[in-house]
Amino acid sequence: MAEPWGLSIQVGLPAQMVRHVLLDADAGTARGLIGSVTAPAICVKGFLAPDVMGPWFSPAWVPTDPGFLMAVDLRPSAVRAPRGYTATTETADGVIGVRILTADGELAARGQVGLTGAAGVFDQIVTEQAHRRLGLGTVVMGALTDAAVESGATTGLLGATVQGRALYETLDWKVLAPLTGFIHRPVAP
Repeated sequence: MAEPWGLSIQVGLPAQMVRHVLLDADAGTARGLIGSVTAPAICVKGFLAPDVMGPWFSPAWVPTDPGFLMAVDLRPSAVRAPRGYTATTETADGVIGVRILTADGELAARGQVGLTGAAGVFDQIVTEQAHRRLGLGTVVMGALTDAAVESGATTGLLGATVQGRALYETLDWKVLAPLTGFIHRPVAP
């Protein structure tokens, strides 16, 4: 949802209920948003360095791990699930979800892409611990990319972690900016 400071995304995870993304917000507008937050597990992210954004936040806010805004020109992918795994794709409300399942139906990896015009915003790309180092993250990204391209998207965007950045760079994604975040009164894991 568009807001004066940028976007609000209903994430719906216990550790992050809502994510506010500062687009071109000035410090005063950003501080207005930050000062209005009272609920726990609300995240504010911006495309600025931590030393620029840090002074805007009180001690009730905890910095998230460093991140990066990344982008790519989307092209169809030839990646397929390895033997013993299957990929499923579902679409609801403009969001395409991909799940990689084991032969027993256990979730091994997942991700989603939200479509907005010619852009696809990739999010929540996760490979479960027991299935890492098998190329499943690449399979998720390939399946999401194919679905986004089929839906008319030409550009991919995402916020990457340090670990995720390494995967995305092997898939030709480029870093556009730092992605700094803070969570208000984080929920204990």
